[in-house]
Amino acid sequence: MSGEKPRIIIAGAPASGKGTQCELIVEKFGVVHISTGDALRAQVKAETELGMKAKEFMESGGLVPDELIIGIVKARLAEDDCKTKGWLLDGFPRTGVQAEAMIGAGIHATHFVLLEVPDEILVERCVGRRSDPDTGKIYHLKFHPPPEDDAELMARLVHRADDTAEAMGNRIKSYHENVKAVTPFYERLMQTFDGQAEKTGIADKVAAFLGTTPSSSGGASGGASRGGTSGGERGGGAVPRILMA
Repeated sequence: MSGEKPRIIIAGAPASGKGTQCELIVEKFGVVHISTGDALRAQVKAETELGMKAKEFMESGGLVPDELIIGIVKARLAEDDCKTKGWLLDGFPRTGVQAEAMIGAGIHATHFVLLEVPDEILVERCVGRRSDPDTGKIYHLKFHPPPEDDAELMARLVHRADDTAEAMGNRIKSYHENVKAVTPFYERLMQTFDGQAEKTGIADKVAAFLGTTPSSSGGASGGASRGGTSGGERGGGAVPRILMA
């Protein structure tokens, strides 16, 4: 991709394998992986003006407004590591409103990576997940089962309260509504990948895509509407640009 640094947005539903692909993209391209949650917490910890404003909303249990989130993302992307290495923006923008605001703030991606997995597979992946609170390791009762002969491990495995078919269905519905509003802004930069394929196979195809130049302008498609709900965040040189929702 010539001498330009990657600026990547990646999008995918819960349990789509987005986290794994983010790790592989960082390993392959050396870009800075950024989630809005991490950027928000860093601003609060540093007690910046943006961070202090966001903290007020977080402590009251409210959503941090889009304009604050955009400001925090813009500040993070302006840091030296993002300028010299490029960046991978994970799960943002979440809504059409955020996408439009991000473009208006002068934040332009070079690539948009979209992972697609059928809803029923997403539910199956999610419902079978179990986590080890001691190690942080994630298992799956079908796809990556824990060792049944380890009674101590089996006893402490946790099934998250939101890893149910009903909760997952609601999360998937919200994701589809939001990503439908975001993608029109990035049509010229976007490629869709089959998230059911083997992870290294997906990674190889993503890497090939990131080695191309989808848009000479590096901008988003024009004329998209301000779709999607307001997506405030709740508290709790050129480099390749990758966007994942």
